[in-house]
Amino acid sequence: MSLVFNIITVLIAGGLTYVAMPYLIRYFRSKKEGQQIREDGPNWHAAKAGTPTMGGLVFVVTGTITAIIMALVQSTLTNTMWAIILTFVLFGLIGMWDDSIKIFNHQNEGFKAWQKALAQIVVSMIFAAIYQHEGFQMGFGTMQFGWLYALFIIFWLVGFSNAVNLSDGLDGLVAGLATISFITYAIMGWYQHEFEVVIFCLAIVGALIAFFFFNKKPAKIFMGDMGSLALGGALASVSLILHQEFSLLLIGIVYVAETASVILQVASFKLTGKRIFKMSPIHHHFEMIGWSEVKVDYVFWSVGLIGSILQLIIFFITK
Repeated sequence: MSLVFNIITVLIAGGLTYVAMPYLIRYFRSKKEGQQIREDGPNWHAAKAGTPTMGGLVFVVTGTITAIIMALVQSTLTNTMWAIILTFVLFGLIGMWDDSIKIFNHQNEGFKAWQKALAQIVVSMIFAAIYQHEGFQMGFGTMQFGWLYALFIIFWLVGFSNAVNLSDGLDGLVAGLATISFITYAIMGWYQHEFEVVIFCLAIVGALIAFFFFNKKPAKIFMGDMGSLALGGALASVSLILHQEFSLLLIGIVYVAETASVILQVASFKLTGKRIFKMSPIHHHFEMIGWSEVKVDYVFWSVGLIGSILQLIIFFITK
């Protein structure tokens, strides 16, 4: 794989996304269908009500198509690639179903928590079955864990799909964070000669960069659960395929912090009746203390970039 091929992959995915996105935006506006804003969220977010959502539909489709075409060109459309794509698409479909309930019922709540969790577990079990069937090591390093590792796979996929979903609360935030994350995994995949991973990651990077032009503040469209769940599931599956599972803790440090803030907030309130943060996930806390959305984005992207750089340093030192 040449540098030119990689650039072409990014450009194709980006071009397809950039051309297709305005059509989805116009469709939702013509139907007067848009995002319903949480009543308990920051009051200034009320101005975003009615903004088209489910933008993830476009970059899931364009990223998938680009990855398949470019993998065919390179003769790398293997079962490994299909496992990543299947996870990406199926998590996206869970999110699409959830988004559809919100949009067409004009409410902020979609699936019940147990319904979403069950669907995510089923998809994660499918990935775990393919992972084992393809002969990937069911353990960490040289240690084999068998079915216990399968449970870890399910936990990892469900956990990070929800972590990215929780992070998607500000214009452009997750689009920027995920771009950094997938570039990092593309570099790691290149070094490990896992070219299926490289092609997939770069296709998603191209699609996300184009999506960002429509999602940056003030957002013309949100990615919705379809986009955030798909991205989280894909990141987790890529970390597993590369056998760099725990790299996601640094590469995805912002997603981890967002999730931890929600867990701590709920636990503190239930146990003591007091809140640790002014609002969770933590990006809302910073809004509540006076930071603008743009400032939160820049700081969180910087943290994500630092985490990714540190992980790359660790990766190359230990290789």
